[in-house]
Amino acid sequence: MFKNPNYVYGPMDVLVPSSLQFGEFLLKRMIGCKGKTAFINATTEERTTYGEICQEGMNFAVSLVHLGLRKGQTVAICSENRSEYFKVVLGVICAGGIITTMNPAYVEDEIRHVMKITKPSFLVCSPNVYKEHSRTFKSLGHIKRIILVGNEKKTGTLSFTDITIPVNNDNDNEERVIVNDRITRNVRYEEFEPVDVKGQIDTAFILYSSGTTGLPKGVMLTHLNLIIMCSFASTLAEATTLTITPWFHAMGLVGKLIELAQNRTVLYLPKFEVDLYLKAIEKYKVQIIVVVPPVLVAVFKAPKKYDLSSVQYVYSGAAPLHKDTSDLVNNTFPNARMVLQGYGLTESTLAVSRAKPDVPQKAGSVGSLQPGLTVKVVDIKTRRPLGPKQTGEICIKGPTIMKGYVGIENKEVFDSEGFFHTGDVGYYDEDRDFFIVDRLKELIKYKGYQVAPAELEALLLKHEAVADAGVVGIPDVAAGEVPLAFVVTQPGKRVTEKELQQFVAERVSNPKHLRGGVRFISAIPKNPSGKILRKELRKMAKHAKSKL
Repeated sequence: MFKNPNYVYGPMDVLVPSSLQFGEFLLKRMIGCKGKTAFINATTEERTTYGEICQEGMNFAVSLVHLGLRKGQTVAICSENRSEYFKVVLGVICAGGIITTMNPAYVEDEIRHVMKITKPSFLVCSPNVYKEHSRTFKSLGHIKRIILVGNEKKTGTLSFTDITIPVNNDNDNEERVIVNDRITRNVRYEEFEPVDVKGQIDTAFILYSSGTTGLPKGVMLTHLNLIIMCSFASTLAEATTLTITPWFHAMGLVGKLIELAQNRTVLYLPKFEVDLYLKAIEKYKVQIIVVVPPVLVAVFKAPKKYDLSSVQYVYSGAAPLHKDTSDLVNNTFPNARMVLQGYGLTESTLAVSRAKPDVPQKAGSVGSLQPGLTVKVVDIKTRRPLGPKQTGEICIKGPTIMKGYVGIENKEVFDSEGFFHTGDVGYYDEDRDFFIVDRLKELIKYKGYQVAPAELEALLLKHEAVADAGVVGIPDVAAGEVPLAFVVTQPGKRVTEKELQQFVAERVSNPKHLRGGVRFISAIPKNPSGKILRKELRKMAKHAKSKL
């Protein structure tokens, strides 16, 4: 009956529509600006309008139902970022299906692992993915139909174009919409009704946890989870955004759905190339960039030859952004008003907290809670709720928290009060602003002290010869664990192991010294959202030491 003084409560007012069908919600948000550009491929300059997403999404939904998709069945999409992506997503959700997004870079074992979790009845994929994995896809008995996007046609597959684009657009008055599996006319918005769902409990998306510490798990997000996340008001709705985050990942997928609900124009690059990235900002006068910290570091260290004055806001997520990195923003983007950090998880339908535009930010803060959420920070050993500026595990509950993991009982990941245990370590201050320290499983235990790898990585990046860095703990008989740094050097720069150890030792307390040494490698292994794959670094740590 009484609020816990050590819990942090976000704003409680969250407006939701009477219908909790996410496809219907998104369609209503987009249909009013049919002529506006939704996406621009900065590599090819291909443009996709809101009207095209709505029209082809509705057409695809009707075709899917005609082909046998039933409410609650899963449709997988495995593709690089391309114009058809959100047409597929909208169509599946409107048809009452569950969309699951797969990393197109997966190898066979990874494909089989995630397919075993979701068992999709339909698969939508790009020609590149199909060429690489068609044999694997065809061996999976649960896949009834494979649909190819693009212009290529392959035996045993359906063409997204054939089942989505009418043979003759002049047939709008025909009663029959589909003949011989070909769509004959566009579905009209006024006649279209998405499949009814129970939005509070029915799953809309199954996404995969990033798998940085183990095999990915299937995260079930409901229609209500997504509606609430896409309903938060924005003062930047007219801005043009640039993103490179892959759309199979929550940061890319849900982030883009939020921007579609706000009717923004989104510029995207299928893959990151620093020169093309900066050129796109200049050419399209981008106002908002959404990045992960390694991208900012690469941009800061690139030659200054483009006009980047259009950038007003820099949104950073997926990994901690050190103060010294954020301080460099104005040197690169002269008119940037602020760097906005956020904190989120796939399990929370993206954002848990975020900084607000034009509100002064504290160094290192990831902002305040999103509406509807309650957070407690608990002692890692005793599980006792902690007060301000006390570091512990962050636990969350609220209407954007996932329904659960596929095949895992909720009691394993939620406590008796309904809080989800994130595995992230952080704290909040007297103003209820949050600060993230690191992942619980990634903390290095040195003689009882907890050392955060992210702090050491940010420090190493300050060295002029360091292009990228990753830190893990390695076993030590006396101390338990000691920090080992993997370092990528800047082209043309040289630095020794001893120099970097001394550089760190002069700037941090004794437990954080690089007693495990420094190893020089060509690239830090990361997942598509920019998070360091420490399990890969730990494997590398077992091999022979590198030499310059």
